[in-house]
Amino acid sequence: MPSDCDFDLFHFEEGKRSFEDIAGSNGFRFWLASDLMNCIGYASIKPIKAAINRAIAACAHLGVPIHENFEETALGDWKLSRFACYLTVMNADPRKEQVAKAQAYFIAMADAFRAYVHHAENIERINIRADLIDREGTLSGSVAKRDISNYAFFQNAGYRGMYNLDIRQIRARKGVPDGRSPLDFMGKAELAANLFRLTQTEERIRNDDIKGQQRLELTAAKVGRAVRKTMIETGGTAPENLRPAKDIREVRKDLKKARKEFVKLDAPDKGVKGQKSSARE
Repeated sequence: MPSDCDFDLFHFEEGKRSFEDIAGSNGFRFWLASDLMNCIGYASIKPIKAAINRAIAACAHLGVPIHENFEETALGDWKLSRFACYLTVMNADPRKEQVAKAQAYFIAMADAFRAYVHHAENIERINIRADLIDREGTLSGSVAKRDISNYAFFQNAGYRGMYNLDIRQIRARKGVPDGRSPLDFMGKAELAANLFRLTQTEERIRNDDIKGQQRLELTAAKVGRAVRKTMIETGGTAPENLRPAKDIREVRKDLKKARKEFVKLDAPDKGVKGQKSSARE
């Protein structure tokens, strides 16, 4: 879809406005989702709303106040802070040229805090990692009712099936500190594969009414092997050979720091201590 907005940092096409030009202000700068939609080449607000929902989830998982960054308007549009625009763009489809340009715009926005700004994959990791925590919780609750005596052995069986390694060996291979979950150091694709593994393990246990420590472990390992086979067939790389990603805790810290820097860019009075950024009127 043709756009009258350009994300090029230095050169704007004649007749096009820059991303900065389309901002509104109610004491703090905001951008309408409908304007952002046009900027990144979408003909419908639907995919933008889907990206906004993922961005809101990321804010929730980061502990960032949602109401200070996202506000739905009476007409079904959204007022977005700069940080909300960043998260929304990073959750849009990077295969679209205008989305990729917008993502590059945010990543290169300011030398002062470039180290804190992450590519789309790390932002997606935040949500997938949170989904895994929820899934591990439901799986643990489910097997607790099925005559299991040692959940750690059951958990390890799933890893062993998928990686041909137990958790201790995975930590050693990927440089994961003792006491930390290997999931905290996995890239998006590997996290998604583990989320699928846990989901399918729970479904298999429920559908086949599997009970008892040994049968539960065998099921976890079997599902893990099936996921491993699929990963090798589709991606060409065994999961144990995938490169580790940046510690998810550090990613969360960086994103919180990036938000503070985004706030400084749009605060009405940068010299006033304690100002808060908000998309709200």
